[in-house]
Amino acid sequence: MTRSASRAPGTYLLALVLAAGALPGCGSSGSATTTKPDKPATGPAPAQAKSQDSSKPATRNTPPGGQGPSTLVSSSELRERALEVIEDGSRGSAPEVRANAVEAAGLAARRCESVIASGLKDDNVAVRSVAAMAAGRAKVEALAPALNPMLLDSSPFVRAAAVMGLARMGKPVDQTPLSTMLLTDSSPRVRAHAAFCLGEIGNRSALGLLRQAARSSVPRASDTEIKLMQLQVSEAMVKLGDDETVQSIRAALYPSRPEELEATALAVQILGQVRDKGSSGAMIHLAETKDAAGSLLPAEIRLGIAGSLAKLGSPQGGFIADEFVADQSPLLRAQAAAVYGEIGGQASLARLSTMLGDPDERVRISAARGVLTALSGGRASAE
Repeated sequence: MTRSASRAPGTYLLALVLAAGALPGCGSSGSATTTKPDKPATGPAPAQAKSQDSSKPATRNTPPGGQGPSTLVSSSELRERALEVIEDGSRGSAPEVRANAVEAAGLAARRCESVIASGLKDDNVAVRSVAAMAAGRAKVEALAPALNPMLLDSSPFVRAAAVMGLARMGKPVDQTPLSTMLLTDSSPRVRAHAAFCLGEIGNRSALGLLRQAARSSVPRASDTEIKLMQLQVSEAMVKLGDDETVQSIRAALYPSRPEELEATALAVQILGQVRDKGSSGAMIHLAETKDAAGSLLPAEIRLGIAGSLAKLGSPQGGFIADEFVADQSPLLRAQAAAVYGEIGGQASLARLSTMLGDPDERVRISAARGVLTALSGGRASAE
């Protein structure tokens, strides 16, 4: 099962990873490092980090297991450190690191315009796609000329992202290619990506196409691929105002067999992304659910729940991030950083301050995005 460490954001990288399968390790969203489910940590959960005013100075913690907080770090200093990490990550050798850095750059687009611009010219499909969407979300109109040639890119994922980026900037662009991908492409991943882009554009006239796509079949696609595509279609429909469709997303919270866990992970992130407060109780229950052997759900699903609850204004899932902040898996540490970003507040910023110095680049990028998310409320910005 592959999932995003944070679809945080605006979580559009999750959708891209699910759709394109382009990164080795989802979102919609983001920071989007992925992993296979690890065995959940056992033992008592640490005390929950309380959400506080993020405008106050952040306490720089010692590494997990140390003696506690040391010097104070102002929000402005922490933001500068995060921007430096993003700049460094944009030059990384691994495509997933560059993609995560580009996605994070969208939260400070004015300062990081060069990072997004570089991503638009990247050799990797996922990086180019994320960059196009980041430029559109932050409405960096100066980059519109660079998006126009991408409408003819060899990859359908890049072409779709370019359409979305230009449309979000308010530029005239033919959106017909998205409809064609959604209804006729042989890949359910391409269809899912097209659906995601239509939802991000926000044009309610696409609802009819999305309903048609939800009923359509994709020859030779697996049941899992179809389910993930349908969830992305449902997410787009909810974004465009079809609130009743959220019920189909909630239904995916209840896997009946192991191969459905990937859909559960995606549903968890989507419900947070569309701010479905009605699913809070079900997600809290899910985080506590044990199987016949007494095991909790995979760590990344529980972390996804914690992040989505935070998006819904419920930071009580913070103790789950605390369980994995010092985990041996850098991908789970990265996902924990994403959760702290969604929770925000002084305690979370203190954690993130430490994680900016993590030995793994993926964790540092996720922590940097977490800092910007906590300080900006997760909004793509031209600042």
